[in-house]
Order: sequence, then C-alpha cells, then structure tokens
Amino acid sequence: MSKNTGESISLNHPGTPKKPQSKEQLLLNHRMGEIKNKIIVMSGKGGVGKSTTAVNLALALVNQGKKVGLLDIDLHGPSIPKMLGMEGQRPNADDEGIHPLEVFGLKLMSIGFLLKSTSEATIMRGPMKHGAIQQLLADVAWGELDYLLLDCPPGTGDEPLTAAQLLTPGAAAVVVTTPQDVALTDVEKSLSFCRELKLPVVGLVENMSGFICPHCGERSDIFKSGGAEALAAKTGVKMLTQVPFEPLVVIGGDAGKPHILEHPESATSKAIMSVAVAVIEFNQE
Repeated sequence: MSKNTGESISLNHPGTPKKPQSKEQLLLNHRMGEIKNKIIVMSGKGGVGKSTTAVNLALALVNQGKKVGLLDIDLHGPSIPKMLGMEGQRPNADDEGIHPLEVFGLKLMSIGFLLKSTSEATIMRGPMKHGAIQQLLADVAWGELDYLLLDCPPGTGDEPLTAAQLLTPGAAAVVVTTPQDVALTDVEKSLSFCRELKLPVVGLVENMSGFICPHCGERSDIFKSGGAEALAAKTGVKMLTQVPFEPLVVIGGDAGKPHILEHPESATSKAIMSVAVAVIEFNQE
C-alpha cells in the first residue's frame, strides 16, 4: 500500500493520458475545420419566418461571392427542400461521405432529403436528435465553405442546444422575431439561451414588420411595430433590420423560388442583403 502523504491528487495531472477522441468526433472536427463561419438561425417562437430568413440570407451571402452551405435541422418539420424547389431529391454518397445537393450556388442538406415521402413523420427524442444532427454535420462532405447556416426549429430545446454545443466555439446566432409581444417574450428566451451557452449573437431580425400592399405600395403595421427595437435596447443586442411582410415572399417560398432571387430590388430583399452585410462584418471583427 502506498504511503498517504495527505496531498490531493489532481485528475488532470499532466501525466494522465487523455481519452482518445472517437472516429465520429475526429470526422466532425475535420468537416467543421473546413468551414470558416457557422451561423445558427433561430427563434424562440414558431411562425416568425425563420426558415424564409435562413434561405434568403444564405442566398444573399452567395450573392456576396461567399461559398455557403445551408443545413436544415428542423427534424420534425423540414421546410427547406420545398422552399428551394428540391422536394423528392436524394443526395449521393461515396467513400467521402454524403454529398450535399446544390441549388442556386448553395450547398444544401436536410433530413427531408432522406425521408421516403414528404408526409413521413420523423419520430425521435433527445439522444436520437443529437446523433442525427451530428451525422448531418460530420457525415456530409461540405468541403471548404465561408459560411454554414443552420436553420433550427423554434424554441431552446434539443436541436439548437445540440447545434450550439457541436459548433462552438466559432459559431454565432441570428435571432428572428416578429413585432408583437407574444413573439418577443419567447424570443427574449432565445437571447437568454445564447448568453447561457456563450453563443455570440449577430443581431435581431424583425420579420413581418409592416405589410406592403402589392397594389398601392402603402405600408400598414398589422403586427404592431418597434417591438424588436425595444428588445434590442433592453438586451444590448444589435438590431439588424426590419423585414416587411410582402405576399410575394410567401408565393415564392411555396413555389421553390426564393424571393431574393426573383425580386432582388424589393424592400424585403434589400433588408435581407443588409443582414448578409452585417454577418460578414461581424465575422471580420
């Protein structure tokens, strides 16, 4: 028996061998090491236009000459395939991994591409979700990218938590809201989530900020206005832009024709382009 000297023994002693990383972790590190910036598009509230923002923001970054990937981690309701006109498509796979689909100069992956049909339900709980998202990050051969955007489901649960844990350090969030109090209350929880996880926030995007009549061009604040500006002032988060509600955005999303490509001079497109510029400037700081 060794003599008890009364000295504490550190479990992190320099001579203690480190636990080797798993093959999955090594592969994830390799894939993410090829991607310069990761942006998590999230919101504490559903129905605020988060996926629409993610799609158009990704394409705005492509328009700025960036190499961009978009990963849909809304495992129960993937909408990115439809919004980009890619429903029913299947990715190819080989020894390098799963190859993302490409459309409009954008690399794209979603669990929706792996389901048998658009009506098939994805039934999984916490640990399975973590594993699925890790596979979508690690098994997909993204290659070298300037930006990888992740479109999260609403809330602060498994999917955004897994994304933040797997991507940090080096990731940041764009948080989407609408002007009314019922959305802002939940979105403030998203900002709290980011603080707790030490996930930097690029800023807030206020969606549906005024309705622009397609006939006369007049603006009406049907969902109130100024809510996101007040939340930004309260929390110290940057207010990025106010995106108006335009019917053509909805029509384009349903048709798989992103608004920013179909109507680049619209108020909505200009607002989203300003977010892309803010994202680029944020990552240059």
